[in-house]
Amino acid sequence: MKFLLLFVVLISVCRAQKVAITFDDLPLNGELPPGMTRVEITRETLAVLKNLHIPPAYGFVNAKKLKGNADAAEALKLWAAAEPFGNHTYSHINLSENPAEAFEREILQNEPALELLAGRDVNWHWLRYPFLHEGDTLDSRRAVRAYLQAHGYRIAQVTLDWEDYLWNSAYARCIARNDAQSIAWLRSSYLGTEAAYVDLARQLAAMVYGHEINHVLLLHLGAFSRTILPDALDLLQKKGFTFVTLDEAQSDPAYRGDPDVGSKYGGTMLELWMEAKKMKFPPVMEKPYKQIAEICK
Repeated sequence: MKFLLLFVVLISVCRAQKVAITFDDLPLNGELPPGMTRVEITRETLAVLKNLHIPPAYGFVNAKKLKGNADAAEALKLWAAAEPFGNHTYSHINLSENPAEAFEREILQNEPALELLAGRDVNWHWLRYPFLHEGDTLDSRRAVRAYLQAHGYRIAQVTLDWEDYLWNSAYARCIARNDAQSIAWLRSSYLGTEAAYVDLARQLAAMVYGHEINHVLLLHLGAFSRTILPDALDLLQKKGFTFVTLDEAQSDPAYRGDPDVGSKYGGTMLELWMEAKKMKFPPVMEKPYKQIAEICK
């Protein structure tokens, strides 16, 4: 069995796979470096996506961040003029800590901002679960999924995730201290973590499906995005990925199924399938949580 999984992973590395790029927590995740605005970060991130010819990349919006914040509002307008967007709930509510009814209210509360932004033909009826928590009980999970179906939403799944948000505030701190050595470590640790968790996702797909699948990558729009994004996307290309839209990625039959499992901790679609199937997770490098939390303090 192990040799078969290794063979499938190696084949997927050698053959092109499709991946959709998505961003959560718009208009911004994490702290801002001194003197930097959300508008500046958004503009430069959009420029990277355009220069690299990335297909339309969905950004998922928390409208509460716009309250009393002109910089955030202008940043979101910039994104909406260039890229598609979807619903990430009003305040980034955690479904595992709240009843389904409260979660559904947050979806609805977020919609007026999305409607205002939709000055062009954008299908904003995509929902990305905050924290990738789809419900800690089956009743909660199924209730929200029924609500989404009744209101014309599709779920923006995730299969690739290395918690890139961890680096955003750390980068802001290191910029404030003008600590070039620490910033260099942030870059290397980010790319090393990315490489390990891309390989893990391929391995999980082989275990769950027995073959390669299209992937959806979760990123966060933050201070580190505009500087690390070119290298992060280059790494994906070197690993054999081609970039596609979210709709094309989720046209893969793998996205038609539902693990239908209540999970306290949530996770990617692949992780939820592993939990539902009671499969043992393969070993993977530990993310540098402690080092990131302490750097440039």
